[in-house]
Amino acid sequence: MNRRAGSVMRLATPVKAWTQRFALLFLAGVAVALMLLDKADSVVVERARSAVADAVAPILDAASRPVATFNEMVEQGGQLVSVAAENAELREQNERLRHWETVARRLEAENEALRSTLKLVPDPTLHYVTARVIADQGGAFVRSVLLSAGAREGVERGQAALTGDGLAGRVAEVGNGTSRVLLLTDMNSRIPILVGDAQDRAMLVGDNTAEPHLQYLEPRVEVKPGDRVMTSGHGGVFPPGLPVGRVTSVDEEGIRVRPFVDWGHMQYLRLVDFELPGILRSFDGSESPGNGR
Repeated sequence: MNRRAGSVMRLATPVKAWTQRFALLFLAGVAVALMLLDKADSVVVERARSAVADAVAPILDAASRPVATFNEMVEQGGQLVSVAAENAELREQNERLRHWETVARRLEAENEALRSTLKLVPDPTLHYVTARVIADQGGAFVRSVLLSAGAREGVERGQAALTGDGLAGRVAEVGNGTSRVLLLTDMNSRIPILVGDAQDRAMLVGDNTAEPHLQYLEPRVEVKPGDRVMTSGHGGVFPPGLPVGRVTSVDEEGIRVRPFVDWGHMQYLRLVDFELPGILRSFDGSESPGNGR
């Protein structure tokens, strides 16, 4: 074994020395040959180059696909982030627009309700307060509403409560910041009125129905449906001439009057101080509320 290994080493040593001596000369010769070949026949070189390119192209294409796919994914991810941010901003703008739409609709309804009260304009020299209805205290035995104004705003017991259509009732109770209005339809309401073109006197009496009835009408008086009803001014509770309603039925059960006020859409009331003495200001709550004779 040692002899065979020694012989191999002795043989490889001259070959290695020869290769080191002539390698640079060999490579220079190959380079010169390639240059001469390129100058001699460029068509052959171009064909070789094209063949190499065709052979390598599928490999380069396969290698470049993951990079292109990754770049596309990065670009799409950036677009998704941008779209998400834009979508969030649009949602926020939409919420703000909905909020302002709600505010605008509420102000529109409030403005419409306030404009309706201007159809019945009291004497500008009189003191009045416009208050919002905040609670309907209607029930089986009472017809009244709670308002958002009281003694602090100058509301006093006995003041007339008006809408743009006519008389709704009168102030029955007053607190510091709220007041309660007894409506025409309440069973405790008694209002001296005039009915028809002849302006015959009677009393409008509430009975907790939508249409109060007339009492104390002279037997000879003829009343027909459609006759207009207004306050007479007797008793010092309301001034004369406030519109109340119209007669709707005349039969054996009595004479019914439908008030001009739309109870279902009553949002604001104008409380007017006509500066009348009235029984409500003559006593300190000892009388029955609403007795206007």
